[in-house]
Amino acid sequence: MLYFVCILLHLSMFKSTIISITIVFLSACASGQKPTQQKINGISFVASPNEIDSLPIQTVVEETASNFLAIMPFAFCYGDTNPKVYYNQERQWWGEKAEGVKVTIQMAHRAGQKVLLKPQLWLLHGTYTGSLAYKSDADWQKFESEYQDFILTFATIAAKEKVALFCIGTELEKFIENRPLFWNQLITEIKKVYSGKITYAANWDEYSRTPFWDQLDYIGIDAYFPLSEKESPTANDLNQSLTDLNTTLGSFSKSIDRKILFTEYGFRSMNYSARNPWESSTNHGVNLQAQATILSTFYEKLWSENYIAGGFLWKWFHENEKAGGSENSGFTPQNKPALSVIKKYYSK
Repeated sequence: MLYFVCILLHLSMFKSTIISITIVFLSACASGQKPTQQKINGISFVASPNEIDSLPIQTVVEETASNFLAIMPFAFCYGDTNPKVYYNQERQWWGEKAEGVKVTIQMAHRAGQKVLLKPQLWLLHGTYTGSLAYKSDADWQKFESEYQDFILTFATIAAKEKVALFCIGTELEKFIENRPLFWNQLITEIKKVYSGKITYAANWDEYSRTPFWDQLDYIGIDAYFPLSEKESPTANDLNQSLTDLNTTLGSFSKSIDRKILFTEYGFRSMNYSARNPWESSTNHGVNLQAQATILSTFYEKLWSENYIAGGFLWKWFHENEKAGGSENSGFTPQNKPALSVIKKYYSK
């Protein structure tokens, strides 16, 4: 008799839950609003040179309250002098090779994190990837074949490991401008092996000219927008530029009918860090508070917007105890005041 009473109680609780969910959904529809989706509160997890255990993944989750990690295997290319793409090489870091990528994805999933797999191209000698272009059609065709092999290798891994989101390229403006038909074909080939959501990571000044957003699930933007010329900007200094940016991005999202995902975003802990946020090699002096203030204002002005799917903070290193800190002017928030800002907004 007690057994049947327990079953009835469970059924009653289940029925109440379904009714509650239905009421919330119908209320949202009646008000003309779509039910709110959880934001992608992501962290860009830098590959480790050597094999790691699950502790670094657990640490980033505890420290930031993230729900997504970007895992980023790199390929290397000499640029327009050689169309060969080198990846999954023995001399590469463990976390960038296929086996290391698989293990890192599995650890992220066990830690309750969804994954963006974001294979990226690195041009040797510091050349910007957005300017990559070849002079002959033969070189273009060779490079396209090499790049497709690279991307499909990791798209296949993404499929096998049930990765939630896959990025087909990062900041490759001239490649897209010169070879648009290749990208249409590449997207088709990716969809043959991977059925999850896909995006492309356009540079902040490139996204409006990217022609294939309607074939993807998100408008991906590496959001290093210049926001202020001030040495240490306050929230008031940033408000107008972020308001203008909000209007611009919202209009673009509506015109394409896709949400915007910040495939990268972040600010260095240094003076003038909102002036040219993409700068990684200059050093204008450590300013921990500037990083915290800019991030806080960035979240306040943009994160609650419906057209913003979320984003991936740049960046987090596996050796947390050695990363960041009071003397560090880089992007990482590790062991800096900005960390509490990120956790505050990612916990909402």
